[in-house]
Amino acid sequence: MSSADRIVTDLRAWIASAAPGAQLPSSRELAGRYGASPVTVQKAMRTLIGLGLVESRPGAGSFVLGHRTPRALDFGWQTSALRSAAASVPSLAAPLREPAIDAIELHSGYPARELLPERIVRSALARAARGETAVTRSPAQGLPELQAWFASELASRTPAGVTAVAPRDVLVVPGTQSGLTSVFRSVAGPGLPVLMESPTYWGAILAAAQAGVQIVPVAGDADGPDPDDVARAFAETGARLFYAQPTFANPTGAQWSSTRRERVLAVVREHGAFLVEDDWACDFAIDGEAVPMAAYDDTGHIVYIRSLTKSVSPAVRVGAVIARGPVRERMVADRGAESMYVSGVLQSAALEVVLAPAWRTHLRSLRGQLRERRDLLARSVAEHLPQATLDRLPRGGLNLWLRLPDEVDAERLVRDCEQDGVLIAAGAEWFPADPSGPFVRLNFAGPDPSRFPDAARIIGRAVGTQLR
Repeated sequence: MSSADRIVTDLRAWIASAAPGAQLPSSRELAGRYGASPVTVQKAMRTLIGLGLVESRPGAGSFVLGHRTPRALDFGWQTSALRSAAASVPSLAAPLREPAIDAIELHSGYPARELLPERIVRSALARAARGETAVTRSPAQGLPELQAWFASELASRTPAGVTAVAPRDVLVVPGTQSGLTSVFRSVAGPGLPVLMESPTYWGAILAAAQAGVQIVPVAGDADGPDPDDVARAFAETGARLFYAQPTFANPTGAQWSSTRRERVLAVVREHGAFLVEDDWACDFAIDGEAVPMAAYDDTGHIVYIRSLTKSVSPAVRVGAVIARGPVRERMVADRGAESMYVSGVLQSAALEVVLAPAWRTHLRSLRGQLRERRDLLARSVAEHLPQATLDRLPRGGLNLWLRLPDEVDAERLVRDCEQDGVLIAAGAEWFPADPSGPFVRLNFAGPDPSRFPDAARIIGRAVGTQLR
């Protein structure tokens, strides 16, 4: 955390209990207290003013801004103007909630800041801002150098006898969320069926809702979806698209077995369909390695999606969709209509990060850090939350997926835990249809893992209260 961020965090906590009009410490006093420069203090004060918490009075100082009761506004006319929503789109997902000060964060879908290659990212962004991409338009399909890197990453895992992807097969997208929407919209289309594992990534459910497709849930286990169920769903619905996360699925952490991969891909080919492989956790392997299914397919049945956002930085929203044949051209056209092109500055920065020698060193270090955090949270859950069931310790990813007793209301549990300073995510958001029971997802890549035992103790107490 920077000095400016630390000043803002501390002052926000103080402002929360201060009376309106209370005077803040002077800039000189803050600089001495935090060992910060006057420029850093001014930056922190500008942040507080921008948040509407502080007002500056020239010659007098800075003061807590008094609460002003807003005038009630009437937007009732919009009820008639909007009519019924075309699709049921959920509200802001739990993983995107902003935490309260000092809360224990187990709800997020991103790694904590200390798990990111921050120094490499800052340097890369600074250099990219000084380069040509800061003032020129990026190619619609992505920077050729970044296309080549994504292609080489997948090609390096392609076995002998399978034709590797080429850079022209890569479409750079502004984050895989945007890529998913394009796939659903351009390959399936409004009103048409799309198969999905259940549970599955909440963002895919949201993207499907935005695209207006009909989700057909497919059940599975720790080894992946049931191939017979997949075949039956294709036959009954006429679907031509199956979205899945074969490697360290979000939220369950499941990793498809090699047998399951072969059988599912055979079903997809038999029905002349596409498998959308979301390889979101490519950089988060903990135990062993996993090769993408796309590395074994040169027939065009797999549309492969990979993101750098979670492993590089949430501020670098860069990902790729890799597809071959006419399906790629459909997506190129859709992306052109949606966003025209991806920021060249972000693409240049992402490319510099992944080409830096320190990137591989960072990934090796990250593996060990994730293992320690995963094991610590799992031990804490076993000790303080014995009522929950963890079917299998995930071999990668960022999350533990816990099954709660049937008597537990997961939504109430989330609220009760939040009141006690622990943020968790109820499992219902990851089910495209009716949940099969009460679940919670806990992110073991959050900040301050030393507090994991306290968090598990609070969750266990809240569960015990409901059971009693």
